[in-house]
Amino acid sequence: MLLVLKLVLSAGIIYLVNEVVIRHSRPALGSLIASLPLVSLITFVWIFYGMKDDPDARTQKLAAHSAGVFWFVIPSLPMFLIFPWLLKRGLSFWPNLIVCCVITMILYAGMVMVLKRFGIEI
Repeated sequence: MLLVLKLVLSAGIIYLVNEVVIRHSRPALGSLIASLPLVSLITFVWIFYGMKDDPDARTQKLAAHSAGVFWFVIPSLPMFLIFPWLLKRGLSFWPNLIVCCVITMILYAGMVMVLKRFGIEI
């Protein structure tokens, strides 16, 4: 039952953003909803309730997840500037998406290397 709830909630968020942007022509509102850290907040709740038998492990897991999300958000941000820039220059959707994903993966790897240099493991 919990699995179904997780799936419905996650799919519902994606559906809501899609409906707001496409059906109601509210790209700013859709962008705002999509930019909220809803997935992370939901994950916090699932970790909190899923590990209630071990509070110390739960605290560690929540802290590690939160820090990891923070460090991985930073290298993902350029994608949101590169994507529209490439679209406006005529690169079609699928090649653009692939280029953005490759750039983001490279930036993720770079972030991991930089963090390791400073003794931060994620």
